[in-house]
Amino acid sequence: MISRADVEHVARLARLALSEPEIERMQEQLSGILAYIDTLRALDTAGVEPTAHAVPLVNVMRADENRPCLPQDEALAGAPERSGEFFRVPKIIEE
Repeated sequence: MISRADVEHVARLARLALSEPEIERMQEQLSGILAYIDTLRALDTAGVEPTAHAVPLVNVMRADENRPCLPQDEALAGAPERSGEFFRVPKIIEE
């Protein structure tokens, strides 16, 4: 079981002000976490290849393909305001 001093030390490093009941609860929870880690360490993982994810991930995006660009007039057609061939947006930088 993790000691009270260790919990207080970790709380101080994390800049947490823990009440008395919180210290006791953290002591129990951190002890449980460390016990679980010890259980995992006991497993034989010699033949298991390291992975970044527990299950295989598949990219759901479509493959890139070249297509013609949207014409500028069509792209600007829905703009609330235009300035020539550009979108007009409110000024956000004050001088």
